[in-house]
Amino acid sequence: MDPQLTLFLIQALNGLQLGLLMFLLAAGLTLTFGIMDLVNLAHGSLYMMGAYFGVTFIGLTDSFLLGIALALVVSLLLGIAVEAIVMRRLYRRDHLDHVLATFGLILFFNEAVRIFWGAAGRTIALPGWLSHTVQLLPGVNYPAYRFAIIVVGLAVAAFLAVLVTRTRTGMWIRAGASNRTMIGALGVNIQLLFTVVFGLGSALAALAGLMAAPIVTVQIGMGDNILILAFVIIVIGGIGSIKGAFIAAMTVGLIDTFGRSYLPEILKGFLSLSAASTAAPALSSMLIYLLMAGVLVWRPTGLFGARS
Repeated sequence: MDPQLTLFLIQALNGLQLGLLMFLLAAGLTLTFGIMDLVNLAHGSLYMMGAYFGVTFIGLTDSFLLGIALALVVSLLLGIAVEAIVMRRLYRRDHLDHVLATFGLILFFNEAVRIFWGAAGRTIALPGWLSHTVQLLPGVNYPAYRFAIIVVGLAVAAFLAVLVTRTRTGMWIRAGASNRTMIGALGVNIQLLFTVVFGLGSALAALAGLMAAPIVTVQIGMGDNILILAFVIIVIGGIGSIKGAFIAAMTVGLIDTFGRSYLPEILKGFLSLSAASTAAPALSSMLIYLLMAGVLVWRPTGLFGARS
């Protein structure tokens, strides 16, 4: 196969993988923001906690799959506990109180990690059956674990699509995003709905952290920077829209990946090699924010947000 075509396919898969990881983080955030009207800056900390729980349980059980399953269960329980202890007291407050309280949660989780796991970064070793490459096409070999991330991400996206569009709980979630006062008046238990949504969002964030852990360093604050991109995604896609979060995450992942891959070659015609290598990542990030600005100008509610 032509090397340029091979490179293009590999980068497309990398962009898809990055986009699906971002979707898992953004999906929980858009549900929380769209239904509960809660600005949760600590969502990235739940991403971090999922990764650290994975480090612990994979080490204790000596099983990759069992460790991930236990980490997801504990992350779900942690999300429910955070909602019950902290978030319930913020629903009737304004967004500034949400920002201050959840920023405090960021500090709390960072210090908790420092106490229980230490300040040094951790890593998760992949099992042998995920450490090789798979041949997707003749001449196109791709790391098995990254391909597994794509498969799991697409499966979770399909599950969320069915949950939101085909189930009674999904009907309540969509109604809550549109008019939570009305569904409360119709007899739906808003408190339970909020707990379910926040717990689901926490589990999705933790799953993203778990899947990212073997390919990045698990460290304090690892969710803080990625949270910014998650907010960009839900703004582009539309607050409260799972479909919007998915399409926006795919777009952001592909823009970032292709930008970092191809922009250095383009910039070499105008800049030195070192300057081109430095400028390309910055321009890739700039393109994402320019996309967000363009969407906000064209449709302030996002691509799939409800029109006001």
